[in-house]
Amino acid sequence: MPKTYNILAVGDVCGKPGLDIIRSKLPGLKRHYDISFCVVNGENADMRGLTPDQADMLLTFGADVVTLGNHAWSNRSILPYLDDNRFILRPGNFAPQAPGRGWDVFPSPMGNIFVMSLIGRLGMDSMTDSPFFALDRALSSDAAGRCRIRLVDFHAEATSEKLAMRHYAAGRVTCLWGTHTHVQTSDAEVTRDGAGYITDLGMTGAVDGILGVKPETSVDHFLGNPRLRYETAAGAAKLECCIFEVFPDSGKALRAEALRIT
Repeated sequence: MPKTYNILAVGDVCGKPGLDIIRSKLPGLKRHYDISFCVVNGENADMRGLTPDQADMLLTFGADVVTLGNHAWSNRSILPYLDDNRFILRPGNFAPQAPGRGWDVFPSPMGNIFVMSLIGRLGMDSMTDSPFFALDRALSSDAAGRCRIRLVDFHAEATSEKLAMRHYAAGRVTCLWGTHTHVQTSDAEVTRDGAGYITDLGMTGAVDGILGVKPETSVDHFLGNPRLRYETAAGAAKLECCIFEVFPDSGKALRAEALRIT
């Protein structure tokens, strides 16, 4: 049987609890599962957005690539850094003049890997380009053409849009996972065309919160009270992720397994 490699995708890192559990658990998790490449969604590391220091932390703790989402611009200190650090990807269907890049090629033990970040439009920011057409452009690029392993982080609200992307990308990507909802789904699978897929990785942050946020902050919002700045929930944290076992020669997946580490 051809040699396989393991790829790890980690759900949205949320606040200090998320950063702390990444620091304490990610290195051991990578060793235990013999992970060859790791992508971490870091767009909530500062609760709303990501700072350059937090990006460096995630890369130091074991991320090979950090992806962003709808809060990519919420902490404006990251904007000039996106042009300087190619290991941070903002959604590739943002406006072309936006700082940073939406996809790139990265080295790994299994050869070059193409990684792309996309953001959905249903229930999100309608000012973005179509993620489906952006996927077409990216996969037709010279960069994607040099890689058999192609990974996509689709940061979207609607499960229907994520599932539509799963079918639209069929036969063209190695792994496709969803982020943004902070709730891990139970549908990790390898599709009939050989792609690893999960609708949402979940969240890396405080367990006793509402999507990582202090509960009373969210409850007040649903009661109709004036919205307050999000604060990180306290207490124990969890790390939610998915492991994909892939064949580097064919660019196909063999296995997809969702995990929750507490």
